[in-house]
Amino acid sequence: MSGKPKSVLLPVVAAAVFAGLGRMVLQKITADRAARSSNVAGPLDEKTRAWISEVVRTPRQ
Repeated sequence: MSGKPKSVLLPVVAAAVFAGLGRMVLQKITADRAARSSNVAGPLDEKTRAWISEVVRTPRQ
C-alpha cells in the first residue's frame, strides 16, 4: 500500500527561507551592537545640528 509520495521540495524551501531570515536578523543585531559600541557619529552640538539642517534644506541648483 503505497500512498501519495511526499514532496520534499516545500519543506526544503521553507527551511532555506527561515534560515535566510534568521541569518539576516542575526546580522542586523550584530551590526547594531557594533554601531552602538563604536559610536562613530558621536553626539552633535547645536552648531553642527544647525549646519546640517541648513545644508539639507538648501535646494541645489
